[in-house]
Amino acid sequence: MMKSIGVILKYAAVAVICILALIPFYVLFYLSLNTPSRTLFDGVLLLPDFHFSNYIEAWRVSNIGTAIVNSLIITIGALAVMLGLASAAGYSIARFPHKVNMLIFNVLLVCMMVPAIIITVPLYTLMRSIGGINTLWAMILLLAANGLPLSVFLYTSFIKALPREVEESAIIDGCTYFSAFWRVTFHFLKPITASIVILSGLGIWNNYAQSVFFLQKEQVRTIPLAVSMFFQKYGADWNLMAAAAMIGLAPAVIAFLMFQKYFIKGITAGAVKG
Repeated sequence: MMKSIGVILKYAAVAVICILALIPFYVLFYLSLNTPSRTLFDGVLLLPDFHFSNYIEAWRVSNIGTAIVNSLIITIGALAVMLGLASAAGYSIARFPHKVNMLIFNVLLVCMMVPAIIITVPLYTLMRSIGGINTLWAMILLLAANGLPLSVFLYTSFIKALPREVEESAIIDGCTYFSAFWRVTFHFLKPITASIVILSGLGIWNNYAQSVFFLQKEQVRTIPLAVSMFFQKYGADWNLMAAAAMIGLAPAVIAFLMFQKYFIKGITAGAVKG
């Protein structure tokens, strides 16, 4: 009897947590389909007006189509740079833990503790000196560098748990360590790679704090900057802002659904086995 009560309480707690987590998303969905005259608590069972013209107007006013393209370019570019460098660095640190590699690893761990806002001023000076303001390539490099410390840490922990035998047999067959890594070891890194794609990719996709400083022209705006334009000095257009946010949220949700089966596996292996 007590065991049944415990199981019921466990599932009830999970249900409550899920409901609390979904409330902000429902509020966003509700506002995106409502007319400005309605409040959140109007209507039967909190059903919206299904005013789909909000999405059309939000797309037109914010030029969110261009923002989505810019966000995709930056996110895919930054992930490609970050995954290539982080996986190679993680392999080097995990397989060759000599003093130089461990020093680099420890420096990267320290970098994880530095809030991004602290380095905004020197970053702005650097970006302006290299002509990186209002350019997508500079944001790709900047955001890739931001994600490197965590990515190297996760790759290092994951690779340490992999057996050496497979890559050693490739080396005996004539591969170098470099080719053995890319041809053999990297194949086994799918779970942690998917985890990093989700964790870092969402952070890059949603980046606002640095994008607002370095992407000031309309033609290089990303999704967060396009959504922020609905906030005005004397208020905000909540319905159009919610519609634009829903549009910008869709690619991130699709990416998560694509990689979710690897996500928990990669995080668990990287955290526990390392």
